[in-house]
This record gives sequence, C-alpha cells and structure tokens, in this order.
Amino acid sequence: MSQPQTHTAETAGPAWLKEVHFDNSGLIPAIAQDADTGTLLMVAWMNRDALMETAQTQRAVYWSRSRQRLWRKGEESGHVQQVKEIRLDCDGDVILLKVKQEGGIACHTGRESCFFRRLDTTSWTTTDPVLKDPEQIYK
Repeated sequence: MSQPQTHTAETAGPAWLKEVHFDNSGLIPAIAQDADTGTLLMVAWMNRDALMETAQTQRAVYWSRSRQRLWRKGEESGHVQQVKEIRLDCDGDVILLKVKQEGGIACHTGRESCFFRRLDTTSWTTTDPVLKDPEQIYK
C-alpha cells in the first residue's frame, strides 16, 4: 500500500503550497465546516496530493489513514463536500475547508456532524440525531 507522500520545498507545485506545513508523515489536519451555518462537520487528514486535488476540483479529498489512500469524500456515500473556501491557520499547519455538504450528512454514523457527543460532567451524551441509517448509506 502506498504511504502519504512527503515532498521537499524543491518539489514542483503552486507557490501557495510552500506555506503549508505538513507533519513528519506528510499529513496536515483538515477541518470541514459548513460554509453557510458554521457547523463543524468533521476533521480528517490531507497529504499534499489531497490538498492539491481539493484546490483544483473544489471537491474535498482527504488522506485515509485506515485505507492508506486518497479518499474523495462521498465516493461511497454520495455525501460529497463542495469546497467554497480553503483557509490555512496562522502556523500553516491546519487546513479549514468551508464546504457545502451534499445530503446534509458528513458523519459515517449518518449524522450531520461527527461532533454529536457532549460531555455532561461524567459521561458523553449524544445530542444529534441519526439522519440516515449508515446501513442504507454504505452498501
């Protein structure tokens, strides 16, 4: 299986990419946020190729650590993220994607957001409903 690619500053690519600081594994965390509501939808990882493809296609592409390959959000579920804006944090080591979430579901559990649990003193409380049974999403 292929590994995330690490590239040196000399690697060809757009000038903006030189300001992105990937970790030692060639990855950078990427936060997906609903462009209209501001809801935080999910956090994933991107390598250089995922970020470049996302910028070129305006469709969210991540690096799947479990699959060890590029993961085009929605490739199985249909819940594509259309990218409206890409932002880089002040340290250059976190990406923020402002997206339009197709189907209103970002989480593999069938919820709008992966952040559906809240800590209530001593335990986690599920706060957001399942919008679609994952068994119906992933066949």
